[in-house]
Order: sequence, then structure tokens, then C-alpha cells
Amino acid sequence: MHELIDPDAVAKTQQGIHFQGVSKWFRRKGQLTHALSRIDLDIEPGSFVSLIGPSGCGKSTLLRLAGGLIEADRGTVVVQGETPAQALARKHYAFVPQQPALMPWRTVRRNVALLGETNRKARMTGVSKEAQLELIEQMGLTPFLDAYPRELSGGMQQRVSIARAFALGAPLMLMDEPFSALDEITRADMRYQLLALWERVGCTVVFVTHSIPEAVILSDRVVVLGARPGRITDVIDVGLARPRSDAQEDSDEFHAGVAAVRRALKAGWD
Repeated sequence: MHELIDPDAVAKTQQGIHFQGVSKWFRRKGQLTHALSRIDLDIEPGSFVSLIGPSGCGKSTLLRLAGGLIEADRGTVVVQGETPAQALARKHYAFVPQQPALMPWRTVRRNVALLGETNRKARMTGVSKEAQLELIEQMGLTPFLDAYPRELSGGMQQRVSIARAFALGAPLMLMDEPFSALDEITRADMRYQLLALWERVGCTVVFVTHSIPEAVILSDRVVVLGARPGRITDVIDVGLARPRSDAQEDSDEFHAGVAAVRRALKAGWD
């Protein structure tokens, strides 16, 4: 097995991601929208944390603040002991968006290699070609190494997108509803493929979802946000043993976790 993350980069994440008193507003068409209010949250290094809440509650905004794509209007965000903008400049993040956003003229293997090729100036060359092939194999894509995106199903394209993100070798992974466009059967399969990669790599994952069962089966903790302005109404610790499997979805612990998140969502909505 080839290393997927530089051990030195992993060591730098021991300080995790921290939000303190974070608020955010947006101005659209002359109207001021209060998106997030007084967010206090600590994300431990190497953990898998899901953000869940009603539409428009600021989940993606919180993800973008963590990733240095936008700045907080109040409060502070600290990533690995520095600002999100500094962490972004060092290429310590990998992003997985809702849509795969693959380059249509690149094959599967060349799409997976893309981030390493385009980030050389930041001295972030990604994992080795051998490790890239291992990622492709783990996602079940080896028979499609030289296929183009137009020749792949939606689920297969998203597998390429996830393999590409892991191939950057970044210690922080930000995922914004990556399975939202998939059918439920494909989506369920993708959850466990993602977990298998994450359990091998050990990076910190912040994952946005609208699915309660998905949040519970994937996560160490589920952060529940209330309706706009988004605020944290509860943080649910998930007590399921790792590695996770679909058999655990029939367990009392899983159903208790789903019920706890559902109650927290209802309380936040009310």
C-alpha cells in the first residue's frame, strides 16, 4: 500500500478546525441575509463530522468558511493553527462538490491525476501514480481507466471525483452533498466506498448532507443546525463501532442515533 497523505501534513492537522463566535451575512439585491449566527464548533483532527439542517440554514456557508473560500463577518475560524486562507494557500484542503465537475477531455486516470498536476507551484504534487491507481481500484474503476466522463454513469463520475480529491493527498476533506444527485441504491454503496477510503487515509472530513441515516452511518459526530440564521442546536455523538458496515443499519445503536438527530432537527426547526 502506498501512502495517501504525507505524515508531516497529518501532523500539522493535530490542531483541528475551530469556529468561535462566527457569524456571516450576505447582501443580495439590496437585502441583508443573516446566514450564520454565533457558531462555536471544534472539529477534532482525523474525525468525520457531518453538518445537517434544513435548506438554507448555512451548512454550505459553514463549509466555505472552513475552506477559506469566504471570510467570517464576526468571530474567528482557525485551521491547523492558522487562518483558512493560509491553509487554502498551502493546499491543505480537498473539495468534493455536489457535481463531479470532471474534465470531459480527460480519461478517468487523467482526471484523478489532475489536482496533483495543477498544484505543483504550491509544492502539492499529490500522491504517487501507483497510489492513484490504488485509489481507482478501490473505487471499482480499474476497468474504466481510459474511459471519458461521457462514457460513465453519474455514480461512476462521482467515484472519479472522490478519487481525485483523495489523490491530492490533502489532510482536510470538505464534501458538499456529494451524493445528492445519485439514486438511493448507488448512494448507499458510495457511502461505504467513501468510508473505506477515509479509514485508510485518516484525514479530517467535514461532510454536508440532508440525509439523517447517511449522517449517522458515516460520522463520529453529527452537527445539527437550526433554521436561518443558522446556529448549532445540537451535536450528536455517534456511538457506532468502526469500521462501519451496512449491517449496523439494523442495530439499535444506529436507530437511536437516527432518532436523536431527528429530534434535534425538529427542535431546531421549531
